[in-house]
Amino acid sequence: MKLIIASDHAGLELRRELVSLLKEQGIDHEDVGPSTPESVDYPDFAREVAKAVSEGRYPFGVLVCGTGIGMSMVANKYRGVRAALCTTEFEARMARAHNDANVLCVGQRVVGVGVARGILEAFLATPFEGGRHQKRVDKIREAESEGGRQGPQPRE
Repeated sequence: MKLIIASDHAGLELRRELVSLLKEQGIDHEDVGPSTPESVDYPDFAREVAKAVSEGRYPFGVLVCGTGIGMSMVANKYRGVRAALCTTEFEARMARAHNDANVLCVGQRVVGVGVARGILEAFLATPFEGGRHQKRVDKIREAESEGGRQGPQPRE
């Protein structure tokens, strides 16, 4: 097991707690910051983790921000990344078992440390079930290759 983990300033303390859990369990990881509570832009850190997973340098990633929403939005822009925003252990298990999620997103302002530790443990302990779920994951990959976003263009 090997993963990359990052946060923004709003997820700094929870990320540090999750890094402690990884160390306690002897899980190989790279913590890419930030190292201070100064304000940073979450897309920069989400990009670093998502790119590493997309390129196959890490099989898993973890992202923490205030809610987990922004991080998950950015991470899911990367081919091959299936980022799941989880607020419960059940969601983490299902994200892995049914969706083969490879990036876990959590929000420091949403879940406490104990819950977040349980979510991460569930995410890491749950294998992808494959079977009937594989065809659905394949359809996610197909959607990535269809190219371009549909719908209205952003306003300028």
